[in-house]
Amino acid sequence: MDENRPLRTYGRIKARTLKPRQAGLVEALLPHLAVPEEGAIDVDELFSPPPCGAGPGVGVTAASSQNAALIPPSQPSPARGEGLILEIGFGGGEHLVAQAVAHPDARFIGVEPFLNGVASCLRHIEESGAQNIRLHQGDARDVIARLPDGSLDLAYILFPDPWPKTRHHKRRLIQPEFLSELARVMKPGAEMRFATDWANYASWTLEHFTRDPRFVWTAERAEDWRTPWPGHATTRYEAKRLGDCAPVWLRFVRA
Repeated sequence: MDENRPLRTYGRIKARTLKPRQAGLVEALLPHLAVPEEGAIDVDELFSPPPCGAGPGVGVTAASSQNAALIPPSQPSPARGEGLILEIGFGGGEHLVAQAVAHPDARFIGVEPFLNGVASCLRHIEESGAQNIRLHQGDARDVIARLPDGSLDLAYILFPDPWPKTRHHKRRLIQPEFLSELARVMKPGAEMRFATDWANYASWTLEHFTRDPRFVWTAERAEDWRTPWPGHATTRYEAKRLGDCAPVWLRFVRA
């Protein structure tokens, strides 16, 4: 075990066995959408289209996915008009794909350690035909560490593992070291959107962000943290209401 590696901020990485369709998507589609495992991330290269003649795009039929005949997207690389957006811990991918479909001119990187969630997200990508998403199965901190300075326009952390027991708070994603790396990769004026349904984690997050002079909390009234931001897409986890309070919606801007 690497003693210098930070504590994991998530629990299990796989649950039930993947269904044949999901397994086919992981085998055939994920390699074409995956963020490289090592080295600095060149965003333009990551979202560049495949070579000419690669064939049709992601939006293929269910029959072809069952036959593991998926091939990489061939539509043009998304424009940069709406910038680069990162979602940390995308769960089943409902929110990530909904945002990508709603903002086709933006580029989305989604990170999720749970294999079953990645497989679910691939299904949503296939069904939607979204061309502007890239994925990483693993720790978001590994991706952020390899992103260029000032490259992010928007980041989402929606309902992360709350680690509610006090002795486990050190495993929470929101830590001073994480905020330093996040600040490095966010452009001035970029927005960080965080949601949780655990009261202590909301307080913890607010305390850490407001202590950091590189971030400004945008709320002006209670309604600002009691209601989701415009365009929010509800996730399956959110709908389950597994926390100890109503969802808290926090928005911070990179100073």
